[in-house]
Amino acid sequence: MSIAYRHISSLSQIMSGAAAVGASSCIGAAAAASCSSAGSSYVTVGGCTGVAGRLPGRVLEHIFSYLDLPDLMQCSLVCWHWNTTLADENSEVWRSLCARSLSEEALRSDILCNLPTYKGKLKSYQHALSTHDCSRNVYVKKNGFTLHRNPIAQSTDGARGKIGFSEGRHAWEIWWEGPLGTVAVIGLATKRANMQCQGYVALLGSDDQSWGWNLVDNNLLHNGQVNGNFPQCNNAPKYQIGERIRVILDMDDKTLAFERGFEFLGVAFRGLPKACLFPAVSAVYGNTEVTMVYLGKPLDG
Repeated sequence: MSIAYRHISSLSQIMSGAAAVGASSCIGAAAAASCSSAGSSYVTVGGCTGVAGRLPGRVLEHIFSYLDLPDLMQCSLVCWHWNTTLADENSEVWRSLCARSLSEEALRSDILCNLPTYKGKLKSYQHALSTHDCSRNVYVKKNGFTLHRNPIAQSTDGARGKIGFSEGRHAWEIWWEGPLGTVAVIGLATKRANMQCQGYVALLGSDDQSWGWNLVDNNLLHNGQVNGNFPQCNNAPKYQIGERIRVILDMDDKTLAFERGFEFLGVAFRGLPKACLFPAVSAVYGNTEVTMVYLGKPLDG
């Protein structure tokens, strides 16, 4: 253990010469960058060609397993050798960090069943619904992914994800684990969109700062108006509790689309603004619960 900590001390001196890089996400950039696939630009520092640069991968992996996310981000940028060591998303490094960061419930349940790697699970946690950017009438449960709405009368309550996006392609899953009530909306919101209002209304889509799909009546909502039904087909099936909806945001094409199961439902919104947009939900039913899991870049095809 003491040897490992001595190596960590040496690594910290090397990392102090590495420049931090930004991430495409608008909020929590450092955390998002550290979880993203490592880039090809490395910071060359003298120490990396010394003892630390010659350490076997298994030794580096053991040392890295004691580090936190910001330190791992810098380590991945130091040199090719360190980057390669961190490239295995199921290594002891990411398993150890998952064990320290995520709840046992999240790791043991099927919440993260569609994320095969520890690094992917950790990345999803970094993008989960925020405990600090939500209505006062909701809270995120100890698993870190599920939103619980308290039974407050005549109130509509929402929450944003921890990280918003201004570029790239992103996908996440959302599912209800309780009654929908009269309004249950999933979609996007800017930082300016309200996350609480009086009455039972479709909060997402009630202004020009949010875009929503009401799962109760299949209406698309933006700027206080109904933009048609979704999906655009005759007798579209209603949402079933527990059914996972995949949300696909393409900030390059400025579109928002949805999938149900393995079926692509189509593009719901086009012409999204060049702004920082956050995954968001809003609910009205007391004690209902909503879970959101970030998946990363969507697969084509």
